[in-house]
Amino acid sequence: MDSAMKTEAADRPPEPETPAPRSRARSRVRHWVLLGALAGCLALGGILVLLPGEERPAAPEPLSGAQAHSAVRTGVAAALPELAVLIEEREAHLRSHPRDARTWAVLGSAYVEQGRRTADAAGHYPRAERALRTSLDVRPRDNVEALVGMAALANARRDFRAAAAWGEAARELAPKRWTAYPQLIDAYTGLGAYEKVGAALDRLMALRSGPAVMARAAAVYRDRGWREDAAAALSDAAAGASTPAEEAAWRERAGQLAWERGDRETALRHFRAAVRLDPDQRAAQAGQGRVLAALGRTPEALSAYQAALAGQPQPQYALELGELYESLGRTEAAHVQYDVLRDRVRADAAGGVDGDLVLGQFEADHGDPVSAVRRLRAEWRRQPGIAVADALGWALHRAGQDKEALRFAKIATDSAHGGGVRSAPYAYHLGMIERGLKRYGPARRHLEEALRINPYFSPLHVGMARAALTELGEPSVTEPPNN
Repeated sequence: MDSAMKTEAADRPPEPETPAPRSRARSRVRHWVLLGALAGCLALGGILVLLPGEERPAAPEPLSGAQAHSAVRTGVAAALPELAVLIEEREAHLRSHPRDARTWAVLGSAYVEQGRRTADAAGHYPRAERALRTSLDVRPRDNVEALVGMAALANARRDFRAAAAWGEAARELAPKRWTAYPQLIDAYTGLGAYEKVGAALDRLMALRSGPAVMARAAAVYRDRGWREDAAAALSDAAAGASTPAEEAAWRERAGQLAWERGDRETALRHFRAAVRLDPDQRAAQAGQGRVLAALGRTPEALSAYQAALAGQPQPQYALELGELYESLGRTEAAHVQYDVLRDRVRADAAGGVDGDLVLGQFEADHGDPVSAVRRLRAEWRRQPGIAVADALGWALHRAGQDKEALRFAKIATDSAHGGGVRSAPYAYHLGMIERGLKRYGPARRHLEEALRINPYFSPLHVGMARAALTELGEPSVTEPPNN
């Protein structure tokens, strides 16, 4: 914690032990679920019965971090300055009320959000886990807030199995509390469990309405290929947002949706609006980098990427910036960014983040494809989502294993397997794999589809797609349709 917390260290309870390994997460969740079942009826006549040793939370006072508190509770973006104030307030409160389980849960969730917004996993995620586990230790029964916080932390770390376990535990304790369902949607998406995604969304929408729910629905609609529905839901979410930071988050997602369909002007308008609303909206700055590069405004694109990386050093941003440099023939600058990517993945791993997907994507194109295949096979066994299927298929192609690559590329693009999203990179990968297998008809169709979806999808790969189409030429009248 900060220096103020350190000076009061003697007033706080000892920090819990280092968290159990990932493989033990589900058994720990079952432990708390069983305890929760024994809790039965802790309330009678509307009066809360406190657990032995747990303090009744102090009467709420007006706090300058109140907006951030509301955002953390409802799972929406919080402005970084307000989030810092919220954390400072909760830390101060816990120095004099060290057994306030609810405040520990709020503090842990705030650390998760701070780590996500700053991409400082090593600095914030272990701290978040200690706070959330302290909340569960103080109040092991009926502590839905801490269980949902643990699910959010696991999703932030890309540990979707643990996220599903924590979210399911929260849902079992309080099936009519809506806050577990957004975390379950993210976890099931990462696991490729798309029927469960739909069921969780239906339940969420039955329990709750409002901007956060509309934005969550938009993400599911996007994955199903329902782009118009997704865009409408995001527009409604932005219009109904209660804070500038929340509206900025929905504007950024709307910009990304527009970018994915190749609408550069609309995407840029959304990204710029997001940054105006929240100058710390780094995902929108990276989005501006993508669009400005596609518009040929290269110096502005480079500046936008650099600003995004300065405030939120995500490995994905470093990969995109490196590829932009590479497309410009600036190989040395590209390699600098690739080194940044590796460093960030290592730093994130110290915070418990699974970086195998982005590292596999990088290695497939710019490093060792065989290493990428090995890494992504393990990732597929852990959490077989659509993004992993696409990355593994492409890595197999780059490693010269086109026959097996085709199976994963089809999973990523086949709506029967959940791959309904209309993605130019996915279609491009499938087309290039088919070309390698001499399936020229399907290859031509999928490469054309990639450029039709988004003619600017990558500064490096768009040129390769066009060159491959030129080489394939026009279809022959004697060419079998599925050759």
